[in-house]
Amino acid sequence: MPNVAIYAGSFDPITNGHADLIKRSLGFVDRIIVAVAVNLAKQPLFELEERTDLIRSAVENDPRVEVRQFTGLLVQFAQESGVRMIIRGLRAVSDFEYEYQMALMNRHLAPEMETVFMVPSLDTTYISSSLVREIAKFHGDVHNLVHPTVEAALRAKFPVG
Repeated sequence: MPNVAIYAGSFDPITNGHADLIKRSLGFVDRIIVAVAVNLAKQPLFELEERTDLIRSAVENDPRVEVRQFTGLLVQFAQESGVRMIIRGLRAVSDFEYEYQMALMNRHLAPEMETVFMVPSLDTTYISSSLVREIAKFHGDVHNLVHPTVEAALRAKFPVG
């Protein structure tokens, strides 16, 4: 039976930090489901289908990476998918308190669920989707922060002139 994990987020847009974490997680799982969250409280820059396509592009259509959309509780989505491992990224100490609380609540809701925390590579620690969106909005250089396909999609959202 293959070892499968879920890595969830809004990925608006996927960054090199996200892609790095996905690729590195494939070192200890056979497959990973990248779960794109539908967050009704947020107004995303990219539509759900666009985010899904950008993720596939950023991971270069690796067959070990499945991209799916979900609504509701992540732990329920994981259970419905037959997955017992959730991967979460921790960029800074400030992320830990929230992520720790969520991991404990997920374990309360589904005792078989494990959360694995991963730290980013040193060269991607400072990257966040919100910073990438802001840089792109003001026509800054994002080519070292995102996959070229994502960069092109950002340029299309924020044309110069």
